[in-house]
Amino acid sequence: MTFIETVDPADAQGPVAGLYEADRAAFGRLPNFTRAFSLRPGVYAAWRQLNGAIKADMDLRRYELATVAAARRLRSSYCALAHGSILADRFLGPDAVRAVVADHREAGLDAVDVAVMDLAEKVAEDATTVGEADLEGLRSLGLADDEILDVVLAAAARCFFSKVLDGLGVRPDKEYGALEPALRDALTVGRPIAGD
Repeated sequence: MTFIETVDPADAQGPVAGLYEADRAAFGRLPNFTRAFSLRPGVYAAWRQLNGAIKADMDLRRYELATVAAARRLRSSYCALAHGSILADRFLGPDAVRAVVADHREAGLDAVDVAVMDLAEKVAEDATTVGEADLEGLRSLGLADDEILDVVLAAAARCFFSKVLDGLGVRPDKEYGALEPALRDALTVGRPIAGD
C-alpha cells in the first residue's frame, strides 16, 4: 500500500484510532491516504483543517475544477480519481469529465472555468510562471481577488497532498476500479489503482 510501514487498523490507538474512525465514518471505508498519515496524525489533522478552510469560502464546483487541473498536472491518480468522481457525480457527468481531463480548453466549459483551470495548472506545474496577466484575465471575467486567491490556494494545497501520497507510493483505493471504465482510465494519470 505504501513504501513505509503504517499503523495497522487493528493496532491503532489514541489519535491514530480517532483518525481512522473519523475517516471510516466520512468515507464509509478507511482510505489508503489516511493510513499513509498514520505515523503523523497531527499533520493529517492540520491538512484537514487547511483544506477545510480553503473550501469553506469557495464554490465547490470551482474547487473541484481547480483541484482536478492541479492533480492532472501533478500526475496524481489518487486526487484526479477522487475529485474527478465528485465532478462526474455532482456537476458535469462522466462524459464531460473525460473531456475536461483530455483538454479542458476544448471541453465546452465557460471562459471562467477554463481560466480557473489554466491558473490551477500553472500553479501546480511552476508557480513562477504565473504573471499579472493571468490574474487580470480572471478579473476581466468577473472574479474578485479573494476568488483568485481561492484558486491558487486549492492548487497549492493539492501540490502538498498529492506529492505526499505519490512520494510514499500510496495507490488510489481499489474502489475506484469500479468507476465506468472510460472515466476511470481518463482519471488514472499516474500511479495505478490498488489491486491493479
